[in-house]
Amino acid sequence: MTDVLRRGRASLAFSFFAQGVAFALLVTRIPAIQDRYGVSDALLPAFLAAVPILAGVGSVATEKLVKKVPPSRVLRWSQPVVFLALLGVGLGERMVELAVALGAFGLAVGALDASMNMLGVSLQRSYGRSIMLGFHAAYSLGGIGGASLAWVGAHWDLALAVSYLPVVVLLPAALAGSRWYVDGESAGAADGGGESAAEGVVFKALLPLCLVMTFAYIGDATVSNWSAKYLQDVLGSSEQLATVPYNVYMVTTLVGRAVGDFGVRRFGAVGVVRGGAVVAAVGFAVVAGAPGAWVGMVGFTLLGLGLCVLVPQTFAAAGRLFPGASDAAVARLNVFNYVGFLIGSPLVGALGDAWSYRGAMLVPMVLVLVTLVYARSFAAQPDRYGGGHERPRTADVG
Repeated sequence: MTDVLRRGRASLAFSFFAQGVAFALLVTRIPAIQDRYGVSDALLPAFLAAVPILAGVGSVATEKLVKKVPPSRVLRWSQPVVFLALLGVGLGERMVELAVALGAFGLAVGALDASMNMLGVSLQRSYGRSIMLGFHAAYSLGGIGGASLAWVGAHWDLALAVSYLPVVVLLPAALAGSRWYVDGESAGAADGGGESAAEGVVFKALLPLCLVMTFAYIGDATVSNWSAKYLQDVLGSSEQLATVPYNVYMVTTLVGRAVGDFGVRRFGAVGVVRGGAVVAAVGFAVVAGAPGAWVGMVGFTLLGLGLCVLVPQTFAAAGRLFPGASDAAVARLNVFNYVGFLIGSPLVGALGDAWSYRGAMLVPMVLVLVTLVYARSFAAQPDRYGGGHERPRTADVG
C-alpha cells in the first residue's frame, strides 16, 4: 500500500508539473499568438476570456463525469488533449483554427484541473497528513520552466510550433505515469450513490471556500497581468526590470508551497491560511505605497509567499468538509478559480483607469483580508456536512 501511494503521489506531482509547463507556454506567448493569427487588440480579450469560461464548463462536466468513471481516467485523457490543443495553437494558420484549439484547451483544462485536485485531495486523506501544497509546488515549478522555455522561444524568435515542442515529450511521459494514479474510494462511489453523495455538498457550507478561491485568484491575476505595467508606468522602472516581479512572484510561490505542508502540520490549516492572507495583504499594501521599483518588488515577493498557500488549502478544506462527496465539492469549487481569473484583470484595469493604479492595488488587498473572516472553514469538520465521519479511503490504482 505504501508503494502504491508513493507512486500515485509522484505520478500526480508530475501531472501538476506538466500542466504548469503547458499553461505557462500558452499565456507567456500571447503576443506571438496574436501576431501569428492577426488577432486585433479589440478581439484579443474575447479569445482570452473564452478559455477560463470553457474551463468552468469543463469543471462542471467533470463533476457529472466522475459519477460514472474515476477521476484518474478523466485526468489520464484530458491532459493529452491539453497538450495536443497547445500544439494546435502553434500549428494553425486561420482564426477559426485558433478558436477551435483554444476551445479544446479550455474545456480540457477545466477537466484536468478538477480531476488533478480530486486526486490530490483523495491522496492527502489516504496519507493522513498535508501533502496538497507539494502538488501545487510542482505546478509552480512547471510554470517557471514553461516561462523560461517561452523566453528562449521569444529571444531566438522561434516559431510557435517549435516553442511548443516540449509538450511532445511531456505527453507520452504523462501517459506513462498515469498508470500509477491512485483513486480514493468515496462513499458515493462505494455505494453506487454518486448522485446522493453530490447532493450532500451544501452550497451554503461551500460558499466561504468559493469566495476565498475567487479572492486568491483575483490577487494572482493582478500580479500576472499588471505587475510589469505597474512597475514600469507607476514606479518608473526600466522595461527590463519590469519583467522581474512576475518571476520573483513565481519563485516565492514555489518556495512557499514547497515548505507549506510542513507549516500546515505544525500550525494547522487555519493558522497557515490566516498567515498567508496577512502576508499577502501586507504585500499589496507595500506595492500600493512603494516609492520606487525595488520596494515594489519587495511587495510582489510578499504576495508570492502569502497567496501561494490559499488555493491548495481551499481544495483540501473542501475535501475535509465533504468527505463523502469530495469529488463533487472540488469540481464545484474549481469553477471559482476561473471566476477570480476573469474578474481580476479587468477589475484592476478599470479601477486604474478610472481612479489610480495605486488605489486599484488596495482592492485585492481588502478582498484577501476578507479571507480572515472565513479562516475557520479550513478546520476539519467531519460529519457536519456531507454525512458520515471522515475516514481513511481505500486506495485503488486508477
